[in-house]
Amino acid sequence: MISEAAIQFGMQEALQQLGIKEINEGTSTGTKWFSNGKIIESYSPATGDLIGKVKSSTKEDYETAMSAAEEAFKTWRLVPAPKRGEIVRQMGEELRKHKEALGKLVSFEMGKSYQEGLGEVQEMIDICDFAVGLSRQLHGLTMHSERPMHRMYEQWHPFGVVGIISAFNFPVAVWSWNTMLAWICGDVCIWKPSSKTPLCGVACQNIIQTVLERNNLPEGISCLVVGNESGDLINNDKRIPLVSFTGSTRIGRHVSKTVAERFGNTILELGGNNAIIVSKEADLSMVLVGAVFGAVGTAGQRCTSTRRLIVHESVYDKTLDVLAKAYAQLKIGNPLDANNHVGPLIDKGAVQDYLNAIEKAKAEGGRVIVEGGVLEGKGYESGCYVKPCIIEAKNEFEIVQHETFAPVLYVMKYSTIEEAIEMQNAVPQGLSSSIFTNNMREMELFLSAAGSDCGIANVNIGTSGAEIGGAFGGEKETGGGRESGSDAWKAYMRRQTNTINYGTALPLAQGIKFDF
Repeated sequence: MISEAAIQFGMQEALQQLGIKEINEGTSTGTKWFSNGKIIESYSPATGDLIGKVKSSTKEDYETAMSAAEEAFKTWRLVPAPKRGEIVRQMGEELRKHKEALGKLVSFEMGKSYQEGLGEVQEMIDICDFAVGLSRQLHGLTMHSERPMHRMYEQWHPFGVVGIISAFNFPVAVWSWNTMLAWICGDVCIWKPSSKTPLCGVACQNIIQTVLERNNLPEGISCLVVGNESGDLINNDKRIPLVSFTGSTRIGRHVSKTVAERFGNTILELGGNNAIIVSKEADLSMVLVGAVFGAVGTAGQRCTSTRRLIVHESVYDKTLDVLAKAYAQLKIGNPLDANNHVGPLIDKGAVQDYLNAIEKAKAEGGRVIVEGGVLEGKGYESGCYVKPCIIEAKNEFEIVQHETFAPVLYVMKYSTIEEAIEMQNAVPQGLSSSIFTNNMREMELFLSAAGSDCGIANVNIGTSGAEIGGAFGGEKETGGGRESGSDAWKAYMRRQTNTINYGTALPLAQGIKFDF
């Protein structure tokens, strides 16, 4: 069902365009919706109102979806990769048609600004375009054999059913990074979206199924299951050779152990604790844009959000002054209002984590530069709107070593570039990093083997805002996974080495003699 509040907030047209008119079920292999599970209620952090309800998937529902996926794989794996690319191209076209409606739903259900919601859907469109080209480039190598009249080569085959467990902060884009590549590789997918943003999952399923039906393809190529129980079922299912999980490091450890115990493969995209180094030779006007958007964009709920600002002592006071003035101009409120810079946190649990982090930083000796707090009054009735804050801290503070999914920015000084890089690396996470400098030596050192230990290292841009052309992911407690561009497609396929003997004798490798 769709709530009256969602209708009053101007969401009715967008929801209807996305095929969300009345939802009574939560598991889908396509047009067939079914479930006997518990109700999951989706509330908008923007207003605090109920948007709609979805039934969670039971174990029986999950089995129905998995059976459909396994059966669909038998057909899909034999479709030529360029033909699979053509289907993904059509999916991209459907997403273009629904960009505004889906972007609006992402904004309303998750809380990010409408512009960021549109940007997230654009990422989906971009990865479709990328996957179409990639569908003609799933290459292997040919190697010379040491044996005469033998040929060696490698090829890549689809894994089978790929399980995708996504997070609330990017409720549609990260799913698309996985599915579009998995689909052109010949895999089929079963997706468990975040229980905090289930309607976004339903909307995507409706869009994709339109394309599958139009091309007379099996519904099980794209399956949707809802609810936390389904996540555990995916992780423990031996029929799923690959699980892609996006979420916290804590849950990621559980997923990694569970899947590894059954010798499955994982793509893990976990926590980030990202830093920007501000050199004495930085352009502070550029720092301002990169640092402020990095810290407060999506209300600090990106895995690539800027958590730490490591500033050279000679420009430290000036940088803090510029930042404080910029924070004073931030507009916080309804994410669908284009005049606002910062929307709400996802729920009141996230608000409490934000408040706890500020108190812990103070207790460890942190000095508040820009005061935080929860906003109250008209327009803030959901209780999820908070003020972005800046705290002067030390890198070794316990709270600084942890990721807080909120707009809390820790600032600290450094003296030498080597010291700054050491501080940047001295956290358990290793996702994204950045340096602002016009000094070539500092740039190259930061990007060298002695520089940033993160999966993403940027120069003169912020830590957030990755493009789909490059592989996305990080090291250490970030999990080591890679999604989206470059050669990330290899994670969705199994490698096979082949040797063909086209001669009349059977020589053994390494010159071994086995005569009889």
